Amino acid sequence: MAMRRLITYPLAAIAAAGATLAVTGSPASAHGYVSSPPSRQALCAAKAVPDCGPIQFEPQSVEGPKGQRNCNGGLAQFAVLNDDSRNWPAKAVGKTVSFSWALTARHRTSTWEYFIGDKRVAVFDDGNRQPEAVVTHQVDLSAFSGRQTVLAVWNIGDTPMAFYNCVDLNIGGGGSAPAPTTQPTTPPTTAPTTPPQPGTPTQPGTPTQTGSPSKPGGGAAGTWAAGTSYRTGDAVTFAGKRYQCRQGHTALQGWEPSQFTLALWLPL
Repeated sequence: MAMRRLITYPLAAIAAAGATLAVTGSPASAHGYVSSPPSRQALCAAKAVPDCGPIQFEPQSVEGPKGQRNCNGGLAQFAVLNDDSRNWPAKAVGKTVSFSWALTARHRTSTWEYFIGDKRVAVFDDGNRQPEAVVTHQVDLSAFSGRQTVLAVWNIGDTPMAFYNCVDLNIGGGGSAPAPTTQPTTPPTTAPTTPPQPGTPTQPGTPTQTGSPSKPGGGAAGTWAAGTSYRTGDAVTFAGKRYQCRQGHTALQGWEPSQFTLALWLPL
């Protein structure tokens, strides 16, 4: 089947993050996850699926030994990701799907793999190179239809570990199927991306009000505000400085432009 590999948004290098921080109620910094279509951990972080437990604070931390075929990487604290009874929202997609990873620690990479059930539907070989901060793969899913769960795996090149993401899709469908049991307060039209690097304090005076972003292309979007859905090209002001959105996401408290630039925001 035809598959193409794209690396989007050439970005300046980001220093590798340290060890995963303990959950304290704000996002911990770790490594990376599938932000679009939203993985299960992305939906939890956006609170589109309620009562997810610790994964809502560190969706990028699902790291376990290579070779697993589960959603939680074998981590008991993230067992909710394996629970199919939670009726995870399924993103309606066509036959070819772009999977976008947002990375905070850009580990050297051996391969990226995509599975549906026991079948590996795509593999991309990075040759032990360091990826960019945002990586996108085009995957042909034309052999499948209806509701499917894709397991996306990021195999690290210089350790025995991998990162695991389950992404629920409605292939060839016209809408999300089925809806979550509890309706989300913020529709997961764009998934959150990566949290701030460890040891970076929150800027004082972070605004909490929501606002309306601009049209893509760099128009004024006002002051950055948690809870606002930003699109690529939106420009905001935060702490007296201007930033332009590099990847669509819904902003959360603690993900201010001054704390996490390059993968999400470009200083202007």
